[in-house]
Amino acid sequence: MDAIRKVLVVVDDPVVGKSFDRVLSGKGYAVITARNGEEALRKLRNETYDVVFTDIKMPGMNGLEVAERVKASQPWLPVVIVTGYGTNAYETRAKAAGVSGFLHKPLSPEMIEGSARKALLEKAPAAAAETTATASSAVAEKENVVKNIALFFAAPFIGLAYLLAFPFIGLGMLAWAGGRELMKYRVVRKIAVFMKHCSFLIAAPFIGLAYIVALPFIGIAMLTWTGARALMKRPGAE
Repeated sequence: MDAIRKVLVVVDDPVVGKSFDRVLSGKGYAVITARNGEEALRKLRNETYDVVFTDIKMPGMNGLEVAERVKASQPWLPVVIVTGYGTNAYETRAKAAGVSGFLHKPLSPEMIEGSARKALLEKAPAAAAETTATASSAVAEKENVVKNIALFFAAPFIGLAYLLAFPFIGLGMLAWAGGRELMKYRVVRKIAVFMKHCSFLIAAPFIGLAYIVALPFIGIAMLTWTGARALMKRPGAE
């Protein structure tokens, strides 16, 4: 094997633990044993393993509970059930937890080595999927940070725009409502046309000024957003 694989064997029978150690140590595995479920979960919190073998019948937490706890916290980690008491109920519960397989006693060296190899082959695609999901989550999180930064810098200008525009919107609505009533008179309609042209003439410089003031900020925001998205796509950005 190219690298040492760490195997955790959870059994209360030292003879079974020695059998795993004798078979797998010479095949490039590091075999660590735990005497019960509590010790196994403690080791799993502190170290990284490639495969877990757990006996069903143990004092305290049984092997099915160990398997369920392991798969709930590390779903990519293969767990193999070792048992001499295999029943349909046990197997149904173990499969529901997502175990990789079963080893039925009495054990042979070929069974132990073959089961470890099979579990590692199953782990590879699961670990790759987990890595891809983590990378996608990291990219999404970075994009959210960029959005929040852009909104933070844009917020004062958006607020200022609303503050400046609000009185004019209110006055405009009042003027529109009153104008509709006054437009029923011919003289008023003529005056309204004249005032309309005057208003455009007076407002044109201010409209132009507003565009001139806002355009640089809009341009900077667009450049910042485009550049940030490009940086997110660079190899190694994760």
